[in-house]
Amino acid sequence: MAKVITYFSTRASGLASAVVPRLNTTWRYARAELRPPTFSEFPEIGLGIKKLIHSARTQGYRNLTIREAWLNTLVGAEIAFWFFAGECIGKGSVVGYDIPGAVNWELQF
Repeated sequence: MAKVITYFSTRASGLASAVVPRLNTTWRYARAELRPPTFSEFPEIGLGIKKLIHSARTQGYRNLTIREAWLNTLVGAEIAFWFFAGECIGKGSVVGYDIPGAVNWELQF
């Protein structure tokens, strides 16, 4: 029994020393990226939207590298995934809404 305890205690200390730097990095990014926007950042949102509209009008998407285009595609896919996941959670079902009269196939007279 003592062997088992010493084995796991040595493994736990090694695991902790490997996990702590990764958790610190994750926490640093979480504090920066997952916080709500401050009031000083609201004008930047408007500038970003204007830049996006200007890029669409001047066909700026033609100047993207393959990597940038792929990353933009992945971001769009992630947004679509979270939208559909939210829809499924909101309606409580994976398939369709229960509409009275549409789910009951007997005659409605």
